Amino acid sequence: MKHFADLINALETTNKTNAKIDAIIDYLERAPDEDKVWFIALFTGKRPKRNVNTNYMKEWALEITQLPFWLFQESYSSVGDLGETISLILPPPSEKIDRSLSQWMLDIISLKDKSEAEKKEFVLQSWNGLDYTERLIFNKLLGGSFRIGVSDKTLINALTRFSSQESSTLMHSLMGKWVPGEISFQELISAENVNPDNSKPYPFCLAYPLEKEPEELVNTEDWQVEYKWDGIRGQIIRRNDEVFIWSRGEELVTDQFPEIREAVQAMKGNFVIDGEILAVKDDKVLNFNELQKRLNRKTLTKKMLGEIPVEVFVYDLLELEGTDLREKSMAARRAMLEELLLNEAPQNIQLSRMIRFENWEELKTVREQSREINSEGLMLKKKDSPYHSGRKKGDWWKWKVSPLTLDAVLIYAQKGSGRRSAYYTDYTFAVKNGDTLVTIAKAYSGLTDKEIMEVSKFVNKNAIEKFGPVRTVKAELVFEIAFEGIGFSSRHKSGVALRFPRILRWRKDKTVDEIDDLEEIKKLIQ
Repeated sequence: MKHFADLINALETTNKTNAKIDAIIDYLERAPDEDKVWFIALFTGKRPKRNVNTNYMKEWALEITQLPFWLFQESYSSVGDLGETISLILPPPSEKIDRSLSQWMLDIISLKDKSEAEKKEFVLQSWNGLDYTERLIFNKLLGGSFRIGVSDKTLINALTRFSSQESSTLMHSLMGKWVPGEISFQELISAENVNPDNSKPYPFCLAYPLEKEPEELVNTEDWQVEYKWDGIRGQIIRRNDEVFIWSRGEELVTDQFPEIREAVQAMKGNFVIDGEILAVKDDKVLNFNELQKRLNRKTLTKKMLGEIPVEVFVYDLLELEGTDLREKSMAARRAMLEELLLNEAPQNIQLSRMIRFENWEELKTVREQSREINSEGLMLKKKDSPYHSGRKKGDWWKWKVSPLTLDAVLIYAQKGSGRRSAYYTDYTFAVKNGDTLVTIAKAYSGLTDKEIMEVSKFVNKNAIEKFGPVRTVKAELVFEIAFEGIGFSSRHKSGVALRFPRILRWRKDKTVDEIDDLEEIKKLIQ
């Protein structure tokens, strides 16, 4: 557990990706194989269910410390995390428990069938043998709330460097079905738990934002142009009569889109296609918020499938009958894709429409009008380009429309984590709805460190109420919020939600009377 605690501490004290990767590799070099498997399980969300009621944990901590309940609540409100609060208030340990991560996990899982008295005895003995960081991790594992700020990509990159395996092989294995304790570390990183021949995806080809005027790309005839859609990027695989759908986020999402799976299953042959999964109804692309209602659900009702049907707008062919086509030109791959879909004419799958244009000025007009059909802008792809792994500047460009903006007032604030844990960095904003204010978005980025410190001082002086770690503040600070899209949603009291909201600038020149009105904002919804 000590090595694992050292790793968590190293990850929490840096925001640099390379430093996180170095910390993970250092842990992998020291940890036994059983611990490595559990490390991967915990970092990919395979944590055990909660076997100890957190209210009991709180009661036991108060019993040990003899703190009054009100003082514990005040501490909890300030810290904002139950596991961390308990770790901070407990007295120093009187002994040292030296147990591996895998053994701790097995002990925690075994609590499922224990009595309350047995659980209490185990927890109290554990608290008395762990230091602060180890206790914090133990509490989070015990309460089923263990999370860590490391992306799947960072984890894959660290494992790639450590094992010398291909990142796609590792990604495929980790996202597959496996259970800690039933698989070895070597089996896991070598993908022996999956059938790579059938379901293995390719690394996605990604685009850079266009950083210059399109005229600098010179000849218009060298470029294939399509609309850029705001959906779920998907790689759809059909091999040996099996169908798999992978998201760009390295998740297997086949079951979330049964109509696509069935359409591809009905096709002939073997292929891998790349496209955008969109909510489409009556030939109109729906707002992303509609698609989002279908995501990550265990069951999809017949009603939901009818109200939010999906289609794939396909724009690339990566493999055909076992032949890797990625080194062929964009133009050649497109021609082969058109032939494949023309012969099959599948339901719920259509070619991404190519935009014909005579000159760059004409294309600028098309781009400016793209939001009218719920598109984010345009994709410019060089016709002679291969399908790269990742990004390569110069071949694929995304030319998005300028973001939408609105002026809103800060009404809630919460402290951040890591190096920003002393400052209020997480904000909730509101707009006018008649004579009242209604929340419309949360944002965590866009301010400089100096501005964050300035906002934190304001919050400390002007906090009205507190709800745990959240502070209600006097509605005075106005900010311009940029966002990519907007749709109806029950997430906020306003009834609408913004897509990718972020702070564009602090409007010190405006008062709360000048923020935007909800009814005017709703007119932006297509």
